[in-house]
Formats: sequence, C-alpha cells, structure tokens
Amino acid sequence: MIPLKDVVQTLLGEESIKESWQYIIVNYRIPKAIVAILVGAGLGVSGLLMQTLFRNPLAGPYVLGLSSGASLGVAIVILGASLFGGILGQFLVTKWSLIIASSGGSFLVLLAVIIVSSRVKDTMAILIIGLMFASVTAALVSVLSYFSTAEELQRYIFWSFGSLGNLTWDELTILFVAFIIGIGLTIYSIKSLNVLLLGDNYAQSLGLNIKKHRFVLILATSILAGSITAFVGPIAFVGLAVPHLTKLFFDTSNHRVLVPAVILSGSILLLLCDSISQLPMSEFTLPINAVTSLFGAPVVIWLLVRKKKLFV
Repeated sequence: MIPLKDVVQTLLGEESIKESWQYIIVNYRIPKAIVAILVGAGLGVSGLLMQTLFRNPLAGPYVLGLSSGASLGVAIVILGASLFGGILGQFLVTKWSLIIASSGGSFLVLLAVIIVSSRVKDTMAILIIGLMFASVTAALVSVLSYFSTAEELQRYIFWSFGSLGNLTWDELTILFVAFIIGIGLTIYSIKSLNVLLLGDNYAQSLGLNIKKHRFVLILATSILAGSITAFVGPIAFVGLAVPHLTKLFFDTSNHRVLVPAVILSGSILLLLCDSISQLPMSEFTLPINAVTSLFGAPVVIWLLVRKKKLFV
C-alpha cells in the first residue's frame, strides 16, 4: 500500500520515494479515478435523459440497444477472430480494435434508432424498437459464442465485466471529449426536459419541437453511453439507479437541479464502487460491473421501499 504522504507529494508534483509508486499513481490511479468520475456522471446523465424522454422509471442508458450493439461489435472481433485465422486473427484482437468495434456497433444501432425515431411519432414505440434491436444483437452474440473456442469466450466475458483501469491518458482524452459533447447537448436540452415531463401534447402546445428535441436527447445519450461502453465495457446499474437516488435525496424533478446533482451523485457512487472492488488488504480486484449491481441494487430497493413511491 502506498503511504498517503507519498500520494500527496506525487499529486503536488514532488518526487516520490519510489519511482514505481509515482508511476502507479500518475499512470494508473489518477487516470482510473478520472475515468470513474466520467463514467459515473455520463451513465447517470444518460439514464436521466432516457427516463425523462420515455417517462419510464425503468429506462436506462442502454435501453436503445447501444450496449448490445457495442457487445456485438466486440463479439465479432473477439469471437470471430478464429474465422480470420492465425496471425491475422491475433492482429484484429487489439485494444483499439475492440474500442473501434464497440463504437461501430453502438453507432449502427444509434443510426437505426434515429431513422426509426424520424418515422415514428410514439415515444414508447421507439422504446420497444430499441429493446427489439437489443434482442436481435444479443441473439447474434449467442450464435457467435456457440461456435467460439473456450479462450475466445473467456476473453469476451472478461470484456463484459467492465474495467476502469485500462485507459491511457490519450484514450482518456478521447473519452473526456465525448463526455463534454454529451453533457453540452444535455445542458442545451434542460428546458425541453422540464417541458417533456408534462407530456407530449402539453409540450407541443407550448411550441416545443418534439422530434428535434427527441433527436438531441437520443444523440446525447448515444454519445455518452456509446463512448463509455467502448472504452470501459458495459457498466450495469449506474444509469438506471443514479437518477432515482438523486431524486430521492434532492426531492425535485427540475432538471436545472437534477443534471448537476446526477453528475455529482454518479461520480461519487462509481468512485465508491471502485474502492470496494479493490478489496483493501487483498491482492484481488472484483469486476466493477459486479460491484455496481451487488452493492448498489439493494440500496436502491431499500430507499424506494422506504420512500414508498417511484419518481418518474
């Protein structure tokens, strides 16, 4: 364990006693903490956007099938690598190829959802169509899994666990840019989010362009959830639960308060889950995906039962 004094010295730009400690702090611990903040905030905000858009408390950032699209892209690279054979297959399974494949899968699903949303007026129909896209992509992943080797399956399962600690500073910069774009679109949509809470008919009577703002919300969610899934893998629970936890604590539906509150709550929650996953005094590290669900879901259930009502 690195002493707190050396951590502070490194953060202040001073030389640490051990170079190995300084390397771990600068190239692993700090990037991992920043990634946890971005992922927690991004998934929390995208979950809030989807719950408001669909007026459904069970909607999350991956409700449009973005996670399934990303999983299919990664599955094609990992589970389909043997189809390319030998050296070519190994060349395809690299870190950047997984990021590109994940982003491509999310983008294709996004493109399909945008095309559908431009033709369908009913918001709930878009939700159902998104779930159908998720079912189709999950089925394709199952087919690829059936014909894959044990080694390929293990590699794919490890990716599906999610990981906050594998990003370099360059990769973190790309994720940060995507995060800023997604949050910028969210801030632009705050007024329309508050109006959408009143229903589509009332929103239209106030002069809100439903189709335009629905497109912006879907795009913001896709950028946030798609980029996060591409770089760290699918992270469960956070996007679904953080908006509810925030509404319970702040007791408001005003998105001028909720958006910054969700950013703060999501960041804190994922930092806590990451600390728990480290298993202090142990050499083992639990998958972040498992920790967010195991430790977070019971807390949300307890809070919601105690509150006796579910915010939409």
